[in-house]
Amino acid sequence: MSAGPRVLVIDDEESMRAGCSQTLEAESYRVQTASAGAEGLELAKKKSFDLVILDLRMPGMDGMEVLRKLREYDPASTIIVITGYATIETAVEAMKEGAYDFLPKPFTPETLLAVARRATDRKRLVMENICLKLELDGRMGPDGVVGGSAAMMKVAELVRKVAPTDSTVLVSGETGVGKELVALAIHRQSGRRGKPFVAVDCGALVETLFESELFGHVKGAFTGAIDTKFGKFELANGGTIFLDEIANIGAAAQAKLLRAIQEREITKVGGTQKVEVDVRIIAATNKDLSKEVREGRFREDLFYRLSVVPVEIPPLRERMGDIPLLAQYFLDRASEKRKLRVASISGGAMRLLESHGWPGNVRELENAIERTAVMAEGGEITPTDLFFLNPAQSASEEPDAGGRLAEAEKEEIQKALMKFGGQKAKAAEFLGIHRKTLREKMRKLGIDGGEE
Repeated sequence: MSAGPRVLVIDDEESMRAGCSQTLEAESYRVQTASAGAEGLELAKKKSFDLVILDLRMPGMDGMEVLRKLREYDPASTIIVITGYATIETAVEAMKEGAYDFLPKPFTPETLLAVARRATDRKRLVMENICLKLELDGRMGPDGVVGGSAAMMKVAELVRKVAPTDSTVLVSGETGVGKELVALAIHRQSGRRGKPFVAVDCGALVETLFESELFGHVKGAFTGAIDTKFGKFELANGGTIFLDEIANIGAAAQAKLLRAIQEREITKVGGTQKVEVDVRIIAATNKDLSKEVREGRFREDLFYRLSVVPVEIPPLRERMGDIPLLAQYFLDRASEKRKLRVASISGGAMRLLESHGWPGNVRELENAIERTAVMAEGGEITPTDLFFLNPAQSASEEPDAGGRLAEAEKEEIQKALMKFGGQKAKAAEFLGIHRKTLREKMRKLGIDGGEE
């Protein structure tokens, strides 16, 4: 269970500090207090608070000056100002300086709690909206482990056992086997399922931006940092962070990640505040991480931190019995997403799918099914629709289908190569097949040319 919001109360009156603390702590808020503005600022420099309750009238440093400096330290902070000298002018000035709300003295415990709840909900809603955008951008996959083979039943059972715990999980397997699906299944079956699931593609991160992406940055931290940014660890607070292709990060990034895991807190780039984070970590790799450790490319201490519970997903070619379930699952999804009327896969088409090598694994199968569903002319996928796979396999359904499909496939490949100026990588991506598969088909079909 995640800890309650952190609150800083800055007020020169001991009775006010004690009253706020007692009221808030009874509702599971974690409260720290300061009797002067300078003392409060020192605390705020070191730690990030979800909420600051600030008296505007204090001896020494004026509350309005403290408000401005708090906003400098953490522009995303939520501040409630309180005073016994309430005027409209003071309230307007405080709001202009970035205060979230204004609370005149005296106030009741119920009023304080109502304002505090609204204020702490504000940051949570900001985080949820950012996470929702990530989901709508397509960075989150569906939940569930699809497959009826013995290998996938074993994976599903392991997911069921590890999900309720908070143990760190390392998911390994070839590119495209569905590592993120397994990570999301663990999250959805855990006690954190109502909280964010934030995926990070470590393989796509530029080394120099790794720290900013994971931990965030403050405004002005570097050229181009025009606003304060929440890092992925903060966005995932209370939930799960999925670090995909973890083996691709460099030595400096590994050290920073290890520190964050050990201390359970992060510091934004250019900032001084330590931000507590309560996240479950699931990492994934398509490499042998223990080999990476032996060869000096991955930190041993980080490896042991990440691989508390290892989960290995076998490639699709080793669980061909899962293809009918997966194919129908992806067809249903594609039909719903694209508003299509394709509902089934013929026996011959299914045999064709089961005979293919699937070097791109589940991802390649999903791509092939969606592409076929879009191009299919009837309500069922037939071997003819799968011309880009292995045409010879369709002969059992129609006597001369193999030859005609081979010609259709050759023509389609030639068109794709022409479209992309002979670049095999782009042509393969357009056709929805692996580059290695494209090269093999070109050899078999007698197609010359093309660049890598």
